[in-house]
Amino acid sequence: MAKNEDVVKNNLFGFGDLNVTFAKYFKGNSYLNGLVTPVGKIDVNVSNVNFEPCCRNNWHIHHNGYQILLVTAGEGWYQEVGQPAQLLKAGDVIAIKPGVKHWHGATKDSWFSHIAITKGTSEWLEPVSDEEYAQLVMW
Repeated sequence: MAKNEDVVKNNLFGFGDLNVTFAKYFKGNSYLNGLVTPVGKIDVNVSNVNFEPCCRNNWHIHHNGYQILLVTAGEGWYQEVGQPAQLLKAGDVIAIKPGVKHWHGATKDSWFSHIAITKGTSEWLEPVSDEEYAQLVMW
């Protein structure tokens, strides 16, 4: 069993279902539990996103809004283009400004969970290559 599997699967915000809607933008399996969807005057999406080890999303940009990641369990990575990747653990918070190209996902040997609070639209780009991902080192 990989690290943090139990804590991610028994997450306070619910594990969710296999993320088939956005699967083409992820390498590996992720699970999505929608908590708040845009409706009426609420114009943000709030979801619990859970990643199996090695799972990561493609590079992407949020337009006309931001994204906030609240890490709730496991270990993962966040990287902005041109910057070194940041190791994430429970309690970490990442605020992503509109127009910033980035990706996030699990480490090689740990499950990972975060709440994603997203306003605006997402532009999905190229995958994070296996070579880029393999170079990430936990310190």
